[in-house]
Amino acid sequence: MTDKIRCQWVANQPGIYTHYHDHEWGVPVHDDKLLFEFLVLEGAQAGLSWLTILKRREGYRKAFADFNVEKVALFDDEKVEELMQDIGIIRNRLKITGTIQNAKVFIAIQREFGSFSNYMWQFTGGKPIQNQFKTMKEVPATSSISDLISKDLKKRGMKFVGSTIIYAHMQATGMVNDHQTDCFRYPELSKK
Repeated sequence: MTDKIRCQWVANQPGIYTHYHDHEWGVPVHDDKLLFEFLVLEGAQAGLSWLTILKRREGYRKAFADFNVEKVALFDDEKVEELMQDIGIIRNRLKITGTIQNAKVFIAIQREFGSFSNYMWQFTGGKPIQNQFKTMKEVPATSSISDLISKDLKKRGMKFVGSTIIYAHMQATGMVNDHQTDCFRYPELSKK
């Protein structure tokens, strides 16, 4: 495993970070449940490190009904108070209530577009954007597409969906291939 060249952000961190990079990051996702999961996790990550969130991923699964969007949309004030005591997640009231609000908007988007996947992937013409960055310094924090998606999601009522969060979501779900060109995953994912 150590002989493989990886993106600089992994920085030879074994375990959960490397596994996430090698198996999930940048893989095109069309499953609404997984898209919702990443939306929740990316929103939770705002102001924190991605590693902090990855370490709590199981806690988020338990706290947010295994990312069942229909169940999360029904969470009430009592559930919010329960989640505020849950050490398995980031206990931030705005992020928790934002997740519940986002679940409601997510369902509305599913109804309008047939799936959240249809909604998101329309912005890239249904295919991953293949970037060709040699270093992590070249990778942007936002793009014109993430700006557009962010603006539209906010207009629909979503929270914690700024352009930076949406761009990270696009990277995580393979809407953009931002693996460095010398990373072993780049050629595998540039074929998608």
